[in-house]
Amino acid sequence: MNVAAIDIGTNTVLLLVAQIDADGKIIPVVYEQRIPRLGNGVDAQKNLQPESIRRVVDVLKEYRATVTRFNLEKVIVAGTSAVRDAHNREDLALLIKNQVGFDLEVLSGDDEAYWTYRGATSGVPGVQRATVVDIGGGSTEITIGNARTVENKISLNVGSVRLTERFFKHDPPTHTELESAITCVEDELAKAKGFDFEDRTLIGVAGTATSLAMLDQGCKEFSIDAVTNYHLKLDNVNALFRTLRAMPSVEILNLSSVMQGRNDVIVAGTLILREIMAHYKFTEMIVNERGVRYGLAIREWEKSLSTHQGVLL
Repeated sequence: MNVAAIDIGTNTVLLLVAQIDADGKIIPVVYEQRIPRLGNGVDAQKNLQPESIRRVVDVLKEYRATVTRFNLEKVIVAGTSAVRDAHNREDLALLIKNQVGFDLEVLSGDDEAYWTYRGATSGVPGVQRATVVDIGGGSTEITIGNARTVENKISLNVGSVRLTERFFKHDPPTHTELESAITCVEDELAKAKGFDFEDRTLIGVAGTATSLAMLDQGCKEFSIDAVTNYHLKLDNVNALFRTLRAMPSVEILNLSSVMQGRNDVIVAGTLILREIMAHYKFTEMIVNERGVRYGLAIREWEKSLSTHQGVLL
């Protein structure tokens, strides 16, 4: 089965074109990332801005040209936190349909958490008990489960863009601003009080996790091999946070090309990750690039199996 999955996030728009074999193994064919920051201002105004929408539509037109080169059974286009929160999300959906020809699916926070978990665990073989963390621009999903089954999941209303816009008025942020952000994150993390985090492998997906993996290794350019299943220690996250919080965003940009489009929100993302690891007592995290796009690809493969079995019956 050949599918494409496009994840429209608060900060990024990500494309995956993949083959899925008879056993459900995902073989990536195309992986693309653009950073149009759709969620700019959504936390305060609850609406997607016209310029942000235009940037996303332009990216989708580019992706359409890419996916039409392949014989695909399905193209999934999914919106997450910023789209969920925006009062004018139907305007975005209509524009995408009219100008690009794609149907926009808006994922609930629970669905985003579930399919992110399924995608992430598909890329870390041998894990029996996992906690998957997806720090996005607008929200953070935390999901626990085993190799195939999700046991508990929650979508928290903190993300790197949202936290930056809400609390950081200076560049770099002041001590008071950082403390306010930490308090906000801690209040959100308390909502997962019934979760069993003991003896679980922490897996981190999305831009904050992969960017920190690159910085921790001193990589100047993105490398999928360097990211995949990299073990990031809590001590190293703390050290990165101490460094980044004291740097103006223009200086952060010079650290690596992976900071392009993230340099002004990476402090908030690192803060969220640091608080998660400390709060739930994780000493290290396995970084993986497989997020909700991979989970949605798995969803379509499982649907095709059900349809095929139904025909046989």
